[in-house]
Amino acid sequence: MKHVDEYRDSELIKPLVAELQKSVTKPVRLMEVCGTHTMAIFRNGVRSILPEGMEIVSGPGCPVCVTSASHMDAFIAMAEIPGVRVTIFGDLFRVPGSKNSLAYASSQGAKVDVVYSSMDALELAKKHPEDLVVFLGVGFETTNPGIAATILAAKREQISNFCVFSTHKVIPGPLDLLMQDPELQINALLCPGHVSSIIGAQAYQPFVDKYGLSCVVAGFEPTDLLNGLILIARQIGENKPSVENIYPRVVSWEGNKRAMAMVAEVFEPVDMEWRGLGVLPDSGLAIREDYAQFDAQKRL
Repeated sequence: MKHVDEYRDSELIKPLVAELQKSVTKPVRLMEVCGTHTMAIFRNGVRSILPEGMEIVSGPGCPVCVTSASHMDAFIAMAEIPGVRVTIFGDLFRVPGSKNSLAYASSQGAKVDVVYSSMDALELAKKHPEDLVVFLGVGFETTNPGIAATILAAKREQISNFCVFSTHKVIPGPLDLLMQDPELQINALLCPGHVSSIIGAQAYQPFVDKYGLSCVVAGFEPTDLLNGLILIARQIGENKPSVENIYPRVVSWEGNKRAMAMVAEVFEPVDMEWRGLGVLPDSGLAIREDYAQFDAQKRL
């Protein structure tokens, strides 16, 4: 498969593994920020070939993982309201609240539909005018523009029985708070590819300037991961922390300005609760007053 197979070629991977072994000349304790990186590192056995002196620590992970029990309870309570049809991405279906899950609520008769996009939820609202269709907004920067676009479309098309419960989150602020913990002892970040496609590699420059962290934006295939680790090791070995982007096929320095503008049009920063981390300042997104008619928390 084009743009995939060449990044999994064993003839390319073998010399990269050897190069990684040579590149670690000083202790490296890096955080992989993205849940997809966590899975890719596990799936490709990257930890098993790490040289002595290099350690990987998992970061915030995926947005579903950090969705709080209280938000899950609110989602479930909303699904149980007569006349409400809840729409979700499939990975949220079995996530537990304090007592049960959306899967359990569905088994008890609640209307819970799994969709592939928020636009699918909007289409459901058109097909079911008798229901209030609520899309449960869970995601980081990668997901947020699509939700914003759907709200804009709902307003443009005057779809009155559609709204969003926003628990959207953003990465840089919480990551900054984590870096202030002296017990972490992190000296590098393997920066998320998907999130960076929206906010750009430039978003990590403050971590270089403020904390002296080596930051590399990488993709998710074996050669992406290995190249990222090699660059991190070289930066630390040479004591030259910087932001490097080795995922240019997806990520630019400045990010997707159109997507960021659309998010800023619909959403505003708000304090948000994260599972395991508590309430973090300005770490989430709330729907602006101009779009209050599409805010499930205000309508229900």
